[in-house]
Amino acid sequence: MTLNFPNASRSFDPTHDRVRFWGYDRALEVSFFVEASALLKSAPDTEHREADLLLAFDRLIDRIHEAARAAYARDRCFAYVLTAEDL
Repeated sequence: MTLNFPNASRSFDPTHDRVRFWGYDRALEVSFFVEASALLKSAPDTEHREADLLLAFDRLIDRIHEAARAAYARDRCFAYVLTAEDL
């Protein structure tokens, strides 16, 4: 099965300090989270503020989607947290 990302929506979760986005395997929705620390490490010019983290997410979107596909291929779950090591 192929994991796709037709929904460009993403949101910042300040409680867990991460950005959430969704992937789809046919009709199955899969939740993904990228830790803020992963974004800060991958885009060192980023400030630790919601708007800046979302911009970093957007700049790193191809890399993030690649990491999400790799995580999904290893273990098919309904939710994943991507860390700096994943990116």
